[in-house]
Amino acid sequence: MISLSKLLQIQHPVILASQSPRRKQLLQQLGLKFSVQPSGLDESAVPFKGDFGEFVTRLALLKAQDVAAKALERSIVIGADTIVVLKGEKLEKPVDAVDAARMLRMLSDNVHTVFTGIALVDSDSGVTKTACQQTAVTFRELDEEEIVAYITTGSPLDKAGAYGIQDDFGAVFVREIAGDYYNIVGLPLELLYRKLKEFLQENL
Repeated sequence: MISLSKLLQIQHPVILASQSPRRKQLLQQLGLKFSVQPSGLDESAVPFKGDFGEFVTRLALLKAQDVAAKALERSIVIGADTIVVLKGEKLEKPVDAVDAARMLRMLSDNVHTVFTGIALVDSDSGVTKTACQQTAVTFRELDEEEIVAYITTGSPLDKAGAYGIQDDFGAVFVREIAGDYYNIVGLPLELLYRKLKEFLQENL
């Protein structure tokens, strides 16, 4: 089977500027050859300017630029960031089990939006390309027993919005999605592929 690296004729190392195991798995699914180097960006110091798409895309770019600045050879750096938004409120990673339960109760029987920003950076030239994807997700009504059982697994604690659609429990919470499924997991693959193809054609 041909890999994405061969299909796009990628000539330089690719670095994923994220420690997310889900993003790593999705890139591996594409057959992309890459290494992982998490960014040291302090996300709490990045101001929110009122636009969720702009915010998440800016975070992705800052992460990619942070890693690109440390690259030892010319590389293509991929940055990404995901947030969950419900009724104008950002639901980030819960601080503890109580916070996770609060978020899941809010999401229950409601529609929320998942925003993922992606960024590509050429570490040599500094050239960048960014994009954002959003997906609407409808939760069915959750009962307290389900919420407690899911939190007991520990899975919600490292995920924006306190759930993962790829989890056993997370999968049965979602009644409907409108948009890219992989965006909810943390990396919109179709969008990433298109932007990576454009980036290579324009700059490398």
